[in-house]
Amino acid sequence: MEHLLIEDRGAVRILTLNRPEKHNALNTRLTQELLDSLRAADRDGAIHAVVLTGAGKSFCAGADTTEFSALTPEDPQAVTARADLTTALHLVFSQMNKPVVSAVRGNALGGGAGLAIACDLCVMSETVRFGYPELKHGIVAAVVMANLVRQVGRKQAFELVSLAEPLDGVGAKAWGLCNRVVPDAEVLDEAVKMATTIAGWNPLAMATTKRSFHRVADLALGPALDIGRDANVMMRGFRKAKA
Repeated sequence: MEHLLIEDRGAVRILTLNRPEKHNALNTRLTQELLDSLRAADRDGAIHAVVLTGAGKSFCAGADTTEFSALTPEDPQAVTARADLTTALHLVFSQMNKPVVSAVRGNALGGGAGLAIACDLCVMSETVRFGYPELKHGIVAAVVMANLVRQVGRKQAFELVSLAEPLDGVGAKAWGLCNRVVPDAEVLDEAVKMATTIAGWNPLAMATTKRSFHRVADLALGPALDIGRDANVMMRGFRKAKA
């Protein structure tokens, strides 16, 4: 991998965005490497949880805007392919059976903010700069808005994208955008600790929990209960078969 580091600690795989000189901005190469590596981790039977973090001072500063000049209306296929790749990356977290924990320090801006909250769990540093500054640069917080508006209230989501003011770790937790806030030096260790706990559960039970969670999240009560009922039946049968 050119821009991504991969390390296994037991059943936990750590994926580290590795463009520290660019604050781990997402160019096409890194985006594709990350998408491929998340899918590979999900297929690997020895891996039960994933941690996503960034090398250097930042988690991820968002899209690498230096690539934008090459994406012109004269080449619509390239524009469409890049948009499809970004969308696939932000969607893959909810499609995976394995839970993903983000370990977020420094800048988590724009696409980086979207990446942080696309993970199933999130640990942030006290001094993180989390936000959506796109309007300051005359662009739109586009793909990342879908996850944001599902995780906070409409007023809070619109405030983040319209005022473009970053939150620190305490502010992000107050808005429900992360699970835990710790000192900078403890972020990765805390995320690995959480992932290690998750990795210790029965893999089928964990996968079913995650799939059910994402299926019921946006459903009305009746259909959501039906999904829970199906999972209940399946797990009772599984436990009997294992006895």
